[in-house]
Amino acid sequence: MRNIFAISALFFITLAQSQTHRFIYELQYKMDSTETGYEKLNMLLDISPKEVKFYGQNLAVTDSLNNKFGTNNSHTDMSGQVVKRKINTFDNENFIAIKEGYYSFKTIDKISWVISDETKKVENYTLQKASTKFGGRTWTAWFCKDIPFNEGPYKFRGLPGLIFELSDSTKNFIYHLVKSQKLPDIYSTDNFVESNFGNKAVPINEKQKNKLIMDFYNDPFAFERNNFNKANNNLKININGKEIHTVDELNTQTKNMQEVIRKYNNPIEADKAVHYKK
Repeated sequence: MRNIFAISALFFITLAQSQTHRFIYELQYKMDSTETGYEKLNMLLDISPKEVKFYGQNLAVTDSLNNKFGTNNSHTDMSGQVVKRKINTFDNENFIAIKEGYYSFKTIDKISWVISDETKKVENYTLQKASTKFGGRTWTAWFCKDIPFNEGPYKFRGLPGLIFELSDSTKNFIYHLVKSQKLPDIYSTDNFVESNFGNKAVPINEKQKNKLIMDFYNDPFAFERNNFNKANNNLKININGKEIHTVDELNTQTKNMQEVIRKYNNPIEADKAVHYKK
């Protein structure tokens, strides 16, 4: 992480000029908590004078390519960690894709830290240790007082300095700061955070979100099933590369999908995990 950051004073000047500070974190995470291997994503933390946003870098890349080449491609962030909030608050707006829909819901996520005297050196930076309990997990963070932002990955904020490293005690989620950028303007995410490439987020509450998730689990191919019923089974449907000819075959695909959903049910906020029934 050598030479990533400018002097602290420059950060204050930049904020006054309405630029965006971007911090890029490598996220390693387990979709299935019983697995040993990790999925990897780059996540972006954008800090502007009024808002903080956290989302997958692939969303920004897709939007940039669409603008450059006049294409209309889309991308769905599978991290479950797309959020934005007003600066210096714990009031988050969460964004989630469920089936073909795109939704937002609000949460207040106060995080209380216990700051340790323990420090370590990473390149030229002195990091200090802190811990907290959040989302049904125990977390350890290493933050840098020399970088004057009390922000970090996802909803983790409130420390007297930027979080460089973050992980839960079971090592299901591991973040490392790998790069920083100063963008000349406030970076617009209208096309891929507040909306999903033309699909504007529909405001809901957490109860409605859980119902939508459970409805999808109970019948993930409801649209296809409805078409079968209308066509009196005289219809061929392709699901994940497999041609489906009968309702029985569709039921088999449904059971397979439900098994996948149960297997990869390891959200970052474990205490909000949906409990699926077989």
